[in-house]
Amino acid sequence: MADKTNVPVGVRLSTDIEYRPDRPTPYRARVRWTDPTSKRRQSLSEGKDSEDEAQEWLQAIIEAAQAGLSPSLATMKLAEYGEANMDLALRGLELKTLDPYLSGWRMRVVPALGHLAVRMITNGVVDRTVQNWIADEHSRSTVKNTIAVLVRVMEQAVRDGIINVNPARVTGWQKLYKQAEDELLDPRALALPDWETLVALADALVTASHDQYRGWGDVVVFAACTAARIGEVSGCRVGDIDTNQWIWTVRRQTTPAPGGLTDKGTKGKRARKVPIVEEIRPLVAQRVLSAGPNPDARLFTGPRGGRISTAVLRDATHWDDVVTKLGYEHLRRHDLRHTGLTWFADAGVQVHVLRRIAGHGSLTTTQRYLHPDVHKITAAGAALSAHLSVLRAPRSLPSPIVVTR
Repeated sequence: MADKTNVPVGVRLSTDIEYRPDRPTPYRARVRWTDPTSKRRQSLSEGKDSEDEAQEWLQAIIEAAQAGLSPSLATMKLAEYGEANMDLALRGLELKTLDPYLSGWRMRVVPALGHLAVRMITNGVVDRTVQNWIADEHSRSTVKNTIAVLVRVMEQAVRDGIINVNPARVTGWQKLYKQAEDELLDPRALALPDWETLVALADALVTASHDQYRGWGDVVVFAACTAARIGEVSGCRVGDIDTNQWIWTVRRQTTPAPGGLTDKGTKGKRARKVPIVEEIRPLVAQRVLSAGPNPDARLFTGPRGGRISTAVLRDATHWDDVVTKLGYEHLRRHDLRHTGLTWFADAGVQVHVLRRIAGHGSLTTTQRYLHPDVHKITAAGAALSAHLSVLRAPRSLPSPIVVTR
């Protein structure tokens, strides 16, 4: 299927969509044109899951060409564009400001958004990304500097005519950050109350997903019961599971990267061991059996065998709609980790052990999860009163010693 489209800037585009059933993304959309300056024939192509998606990609290039943009510029990824234009975007900044800006770009913007075309980045995409940075417990200044460098790069894209409005100028993130801080002070705001609620959530997410894929529920239950991040669950391999001692060695996590999702080391840059509680051992055993004998096989995947991220889980299960219907409208995927750590703490796990399970670098971070509930607080008060009563009780005099001959 091919088409030729005339555009008013003197560039004639030739577009086609080819179906290749042996590929993971079987619909290849391709655009070809002759560069008006070099007179060389050039082309761009990208694989898509459906013909509709392929057609949308081509239509976006056609519209960009009609606005005066070459196809190569219209499809340029954010990471590539930022690298080529960073000096322009950051001109005028003081030297002391450059380091935190460039660090924010390299460590947060590129992994989260670098694989997207500049024209595909919307205000909603940026807003959700900022919320993820906040949920990952980055400091307020870190989030601020990261947003600032993204704003500058996208502003340069506006000047270059790639986009009309800067989508990185998000508002209200300071309020979101304050809300996150407030929730961390509220022990029950970020944790599901009990096992039954967790199972109900998992079942509801499965029901809402396409083809009711059971794996989504397994991911949710496993993440909560191991206090793990969704990316760490995605990075779990069969060889990481010890079914003799029922221990999971957390070695890697799946994170966004230019070109898609990739695996890297854990956030703490070191492996840690997490217990697999009895409630989820049948689930884990079944996943190990289904994955096969290869120790590098992933324990959890999407319905087509792909990697999982928090965004993938959200979109596939209609997370926001489901949690709202269940009365947990503020529940985020990261709160499954908080649920697990809170349950461990309520079970009496000592803080230094909890720190190792969580993989926290700072003991202060772990202590935020030690949220005793009201019953334990009142019980502690009763225990102290009993202890003080013993101290106040008059001591009896020793019995006289009777010496007999």
